[in-house]
Amino acid sequence: MAVSLNDFILQKARTLPVILAVDRSGSMGKDGKIDALNLALRNFVNSLKEENSNKIEIQVAIYSFGGKDEVTCECELRPVKDINVVEYSAYGRTPLGGTLSTIKELIEDRTKIPSRSYAPTVVIITDGESTDDTSMSLSSFIREGRSAKAFRIAMAIGDDADINFLRSYVSEPEYLVTGENASDIKKFFKFVTMSVSQRVHSLTPDSIRLSVQNVPTDDDDELIL
Repeated sequence: MAVSLNDFILQKARTLPVILAVDRSGSMGKDGKIDALNLALRNFVNSLKEENSNKIEIQVAIYSFGGKDEVTCECELRPVKDINVVEYSAYGRTPLGGTLSTIKELIEDRTKIPSRSYAPTVVIITDGESTDDTSMSLSSFIREGRSAKAFRIAMAIGDDADINFLRSYVSEPEYLVTGENASDIKKFFKFVTMSVSQRVHSLTPDSIRLSVQNVPTDDDDELIL
């Protein structure tokens, strides 16, 4: 039986986008939250760099929101091995609506996220109520286009977080994690790290149901769902 050279051509790895949106508003400057976020982000990216797969390439984009209703892309979508995490300072407001609109533009852009890519994992972490309107951007994000198929994960820090917005945002109820203080940010990013790893090593990365049951935690550390 003749063998075609095409049988020996390796398929290019499919992209798995991971998009982070982190709160750098003024309230994040309290109780060590912004410092905990900076450390957790570095550890998260370094952990993803250790993931090995010939079939999947993890790509990461990092957005932050704060200032005068500003949404900033500090790191455009690129392979995780090329990511360098910036240090955030906390000030300003919490434009969650604008953040969703900005991220949706990225997800729907097929020149940046090709059709062959897996559904993105989109992570939001915030400790405050939105300071702009979220109704239209949220509805569009969770119901229309490719963003509706994303794995949408979130963390609400403290009693002032926009819990109703985040409950509507996440793609499954258990993908919303709540925390009370800075130390919970570290635990949340363990969950996110494990979630991405589960997808990378799954035979069906777009249909797997993520679980927090296998997330390693420190002694007396528990994720609050």
